[in-house]
Amino acid sequence: MDGSPLRLTSMAHGGGCGCKLAPSVLHDILKKMPIPVPSPDLLVGTETSDDAAVYRLNETQAIVATTDFFTPIVDDPFQFGRIAATNALSDVYAMGGKPLFALALVGMPVNTIPLEMAQDILAGGASICAEAGIPVVGGHSIDAPEPIYGLVAIGLVHPDRVRRNASAQAGDALILTKGVGIGVFSAALKKNELSDEAYAAMIASTTRLNDIGPTLAENDAVHAITDVTGFGLLGHLLEMCRGSGLGAEIRVPDVPVLPGAEALAEAGFITGASGRNWKSYGHAVHWPQGLAPDWRRELLCDPQTSGGLLVAVAQEASEAVVAAARAAGFAQAAVIGSLREGAAEVSFSGL
Repeated sequence: MDGSPLRLTSMAHGGGCGCKLAPSVLHDILKKMPIPVPSPDLLVGTETSDDAAVYRLNETQAIVATTDFFTPIVDDPFQFGRIAATNALSDVYAMGGKPLFALALVGMPVNTIPLEMAQDILAGGASICAEAGIPVVGGHSIDAPEPIYGLVAIGLVHPDRVRRNASAQAGDALILTKGVGIGVFSAALKKNELSDEAYAAMIASTTRLNDIGPTLAENDAVHAITDVTGFGLLGHLLEMCRGSGLGAEIRVPDVPVLPGAEALAEAGFITGASGRNWKSYGHAVHWPQGLAPDWRRELLCDPQTSGGLLVAVAQEASEAVVAAARAAGFAQAAVIGSLREGAAEVSFSGL
């Protein structure tokens, strides 16, 4: 070794949710999976690519189960653990549930990574779970060529308060609770081109728990929720459209962007995952060629790690929901578009 500090991001081929399989590749892998045995108590399975499975226990309780893990998106091991844990718990919140406990999933290159670094990753994840009010009660670890960390997250929700990604209604407003640009930040970080201010914004966003989910689910005007992660805003919106049998329109200037991300995207700090995302779903996206620069489109495909919640809500309640989200600490929450009758495609305005 040359004596320089060990960079976690240099040990992984991708970072955060940017290392997810492309949507088209995942679809091809899963299309031959056997259909789950029908059960009246399985409220949410794999049919609409939702954020978690939900199984009804009784009239007032249903279990929410999910898992998420990835390779490092930052070099600080403690922050990597915090980001990964926040991202994993987000799936429970997106279903309208509250986490109960978590199990840690760990893969470490044991002959390369210092013991203290691995300990810091686990400590970061545990700190976020403590913030969420839950314990980490076990897990599983392996020797792996790249550092990997995440959680199995188990939560609880009232069966009547489950919010799927497939229950949106025509005319609903679309609200996004966090700014996009995490993938752009990660690309700049790998090249040592991310400013201290942008790094602070990155950490603040990716470690902000989406714990407003259960509150949103108590509002009957909120019809559907999903969280925005590795497939980017457009990818997860298309999942909502397909599941709900609707089309969508996005007003591009209204999409919140993390401070500094636009300038970095314009300068070319784009992840490979963004391009893979576009190739997977660009056929269902009517991007007006020539009216806007490609980097702006790339931001809409940008893989988000621990991104915000995408919420479909009745138009008349949208302003109140945005106000509630901002009051809960999601300062960039905004209405970004709407859903309409029609094919599961996305169009754009405001360009």
